[in-house]
Amino acid sequence: MDFDLNEEQRMLAKTVADFCKQDSTVERFRKLRDADGDGWERRVWQQMGELGWLGVPFPERVGGFGGAFVDAALILEQFGRTLVPEPYLSCLVLGGYALLLGGSEEQQRRFLAPMVEGRSAVALGWAERRSRFDPSRVETSATRRGDGWHLEGEKIFVLDGHAADEVVVSARTDQGVGLFVVPGDAVDRQLLRLLDGRRGAHLRLDLDVGDDRRLSVQDGAEVLRRVLDYGAAATVAEGVGVAQSMLSRTVDYLGEREQFGVKIGSFQALQHRAVDMFVEVELLRSINMESIVRADEEGIERERAISAAKLQLADGGLQVARQAIQLHGGIGVTDEHDIGLFFKRMHVLATVGGDEAHHVARYAKRMD
Repeated sequence: MDFDLNEEQRMLAKTVADFCKQDSTVERFRKLRDADGDGWERRVWQQMGELGWLGVPFPERVGGFGGAFVDAALILEQFGRTLVPEPYLSCLVLGGYALLLGGSEEQQRRFLAPMVEGRSAVALGWAERRSRFDPSRVETSATRRGDGWHLEGEKIFVLDGHAADEVVVSARTDQGVGLFVVPGDAVDRQLLRLLDGRRGAHLRLDLDVGDDRRLSVQDGAEVLRRVLDYGAAATVAEGVGVAQSMLSRTVDYLGEREQFGVKIGSFQALQHRAVDMFVEVELLRSINMESIVRADEEGIERERAISAAKLQLADGGLQVARQAIQLHGGIGVTDEHDIGLFFKRMHVLATVGGDEAHHVARYAKRMD
C-alpha cells in the first residue's frame, strides 16, 4: 500500500493550508459562531466550488475531478487546523456520497452537480432516537401516494441540516429502507447548537415528494453504512488537523508562559506530557493514512481500518485534547482562549460516524 502523496496531492494540501492561514483563521470561526446566521458563509462555499475542492472525489460527469477519498481527506485535515466552519464533512462527505452511491446519473446531475459547484448544500438525515448508529433501524415511513411518496417521521442531529438546500433522508417502504431527497425548506427544522458551536437541526417530516426524488438504490441501509464509513474516516482526517494544531499551540504556550521566573516548558514533567501528546498525534496520523486509503475499498479490511482509526481518535485524540487543556491551566477552560474550541471539536468528531463503543464492537465482530 502506497502512502506517499503525488505531486498534485501535495499541491492541493499546500493550497488549502495557505487558504486556511490567510482567509479562514480560528478568529473567523469564532466570529461566525457568535453571530446570527448559518455559522458558515455561502460566499466561501461557492469559492471552494470554484477552486474544485468540492468535486475532488466525484466523477467528471457531475463536474468533479475523478479523484479519490484521499483527496477530500487531505482538505479536511487542513480544515481541522483552523476550524474552517464550512460544511465539508456534513455536505460533501455525508450528503455527497449518499447521492453518489445511491442516486442514478440523472439524480446525481440534478442534486450533486450544484453542490460540487458550490451553489447548494446537501445534508444527510439518517439518525433517529432509537437508531444507535444502525442505519437499518428506521421508523420514518414512506407511503405510496399517487405518483409519489408521503414521508412522515423524525430525523435527529442532522449536521448542518438547518441550512441545507436539500436533505437526503432514509424512510422505510414496503420493500425496505429507501433514500429520498427532500427540499430543506419543506420540512420543519428545529435549530440545534452543537457542543463545538456549530449548528445542526432536528427534522420533522410530514410531506409529499415525487417519485423522482427517491434515489434509485434499492438497499438504502447498505448505502448508508458505506456513507457512514466515509464519514467516520473523514472525522479521523479532520481530527489529525485538530490534534496537530492543539499540540503546536500547547508547545508554543509552554515556551511562552513563565512561572517562578522561568518558562514552564523547562519543567521536565511538562516536557514529558508534551511528548506523550506528540506520540498520540503521530499514532493518529499513521492510522489515518490506512483509513483514508482503504475508504474507497470494499470488504472487511476497510471496516477494520476505519474502526481502528476511530478508536484511536476517541482514545488518543481525546487524550491530546485533555492534555492541551490541562497544560494551558486555568485559561484553557475559558471560552476566550482558542484551545477550548479545538477541545470541543475533537469531542464532536469522536462521535460522528460512530463512537468508541460502536467501533470497538464492530472491530471485534469483523475479527471473527
